[in-house]
Amino acid sequence: MMESVSGAMSFVTGGGSGIGLGIARALAAQGARVAICDLREDHLAQARDVAAREGWADRFAAFRLDVTDRPGFAAALDEAEARLGPLRILVNNAGVGIAGPVDEATHEDWDWGVGVNLIGVANGLVAGLPRIKAHGKGGHVVNVASEGAVMSARLTRGIYAPTKAAVISLTEHLRLELEAKGLAIGASVVCPGPVATNIAQTEENRPAAFRVDSPFRTRGEPHGALPADTGGAPFWLDPLEVGHMTLHAIRANKLYVITHPQFIDSVKARHAAIEAAMAPDYLPR
Repeated sequence: MMESVSGAMSFVTGGGSGIGLGIARALAAQGARVAICDLREDHLAQARDVAAREGWADRFAAFRLDVTDRPGFAAALDEAEARLGPLRILVNNAGVGIAGPVDEATHEDWDWGVGVNLIGVANGLVAGLPRIKAHGKGGHVVNVASEGAVMSARLTRGIYAPTKAAVISLTEHLRLELEAKGLAIGASVVCPGPVATNIAQTEENRPAAFRVDSPFRTRGEPHGALPADTGGAPFWLDPLEVGHMTLHAIRANKLYVITHPQFIDSVKARHAAIEAAMAPDYLPR
């Protein structure tokens, strides 16, 4: 358990905007040293401005990184450690909000969505975990998934939600392995509902190799439709609020960060259907 993050080097992927920047800001406010990487230079420039405005520019570094680039991931971590000290907190936040009808998905849609949302997280673990283990000071891993990954199925989410569900399962297994080895390294998975981010700009970031004629690229509803019933609670959260939730999870070594409890009925409905399928009379024996 990391009761304090002060002085701890934190590496945040997709950290130039949205949830990644919210987590970085929350960590920096408590004295962490923060390395941010992002695919977009304009987002990195935005992060630099925020660091300067909030007074943590002297504890900040920014790198351009595509998380599917394994050598680039290792090189960014090398440079971050050289400038800010040994890695203590790894935040695998980078992702793409790919949305479209899964029955019409192309190989390119699958390769891009899975490559960033799942393999990008795995690349972070392979590159980062040995560094945290090596210094023996302990640390924490945060993987960002989605609350939609535990809710009932919705239209347009047939690639996005499965990748995020895999990140949840990955984190659960990672935490178990770390605990079994007695390592002082915690693990949390952040499952955001609607947050005010740039996720609607996802298709602007699709690499040329994956730009094909696909309804995932021509959909009319950015990132699919959202549930209408908010239960009176705040719907679109500020990314900094998610950052504060994540900071609490790091300090207390909480496994799950669920941002929108008002969607619990959808989660219950999905789980109830699974439990019903396990009843003795569900299938002929």
